Amino acid sequence: MSDGGPYQRYGTAGGSAGYGAQPGYGGGAPGYGGQPAGYGGGYGQQQGGGGYGQNAYAAPQGQQSPYGAPRSPDHSDDSSGKSGAKKSMALQALNKNVIMWAGFFTTSLFVYSMMSGGDFSFLMTYGAMSRMFGFGILNVKTFMSRRASGVSAKTLQLYCIVFFFRLTSIVRHEGYLPYDKSGDWLYHVIEMMALIFTATALWGTMMPFKSTYQADLDSFGEYGGVPPGAGAVFLAGPIFIVACLIHPTLNNDFLSDVAWTYAMYLESAALIPQLFMFQKQTSGVVELLTAHFVAALGFGRVMEFMFWIYSYHELATSAGSKLPGYLALLAQFMQLVLMLDFFWYYYQAVKNATPLVLPSHGAAMGIV
Repeated sequence: MSDGGPYQRYGTAGGSAGYGAQPGYGGGAPGYGGQPAGYGGGYGQQQGGGGYGQNAYAAPQGQQSPYGAPRSPDHSDDSSGKSGAKKSMALQALNKNVIMWAGFFTTSLFVYSMMSGGDFSFLMTYGAMSRMFGFGILNVKTFMSRRASGVSAKTLQLYCIVFFFRLTSIVRHEGYLPYDKSGDWLYHVIEMMALIFTATALWGTMMPFKSTYQADLDSFGEYGGVPPGAGAVFLAGPIFIVACLIHPTLNNDFLSDVAWTYAMYLESAALIPQLFMFQKQTSGVVELLTAHFVAALGFGRVMEFMFWIYSYHELATSAGSKLPGYLALLAQFMQLVLMLDFFWYYYQAVKNATPLVLPSHGAAMGIV
């Protein structure tokens, strides 16, 4: 922990044949045997339809007015009924969205009132709660629908690495924990639950619901002979090298400092395969629960970015260089830039209770 900063814990800061070819009643045209059948003069324009065996039975194509002139069926009632049903379904979907997020925000306020003491560092815990909430939504989506469509396994792999490395640091040392009471134990529990949720979603994607997993769309990093499914190494490998070279020293332990820094840097890039997958979908349609999952991760990143804007100077090297803090800010800022397009279309989808539809080549999405 550094001195005097927000991280100092506990210190300051046509019809077919009908009934044969019988003549029509009343001198009409011949019966249903492939010809229009007339029931006398009034019904002489009705035509045969499908019927028994190889024969056909005619259903009237319109309603008969009292004056003998046929009129078309009135579909206005059906159209208004369908429109009303769609509006009702949209309202129900919107209500579910509101209830889900309202529950999250209510829980957040409760935890804030019980654990934070009004300390600014609670934003770290809030961001972690949002991530856990997002992966909880993803598990609901995957196991309730029994489908893994639209989910990037590479993003799940990267987040498993993120949570694992962060836990190896914060369980052993306190340098990167929130200063308030949530840093005593709650932050650890949240990160552990997030790891469990992420691993469970990855297992569901790759095992029981693998037949619905869209591997052809989840192809980020599969270049130059990289085996299918291993494209995440293009992000995980280089970022690990950067973390080893540029990291703060709040724990005064090389392994612990590098582990936390690696998790910080890698999380900023972990959503890239998911955004890449969205871009490759020809229809551009994203399931709403999948969109909620990504939005929750983005919201958590916004919370942490707000915290680090005021606290980045704490992420200094042993020589006093603030380069790790600047790099952490830059990584988080670039992630939010990549997600700007997504946030806008997500807002439109939630407001209208419709599926989220992304353009095939959006401004921010095209960066990925």
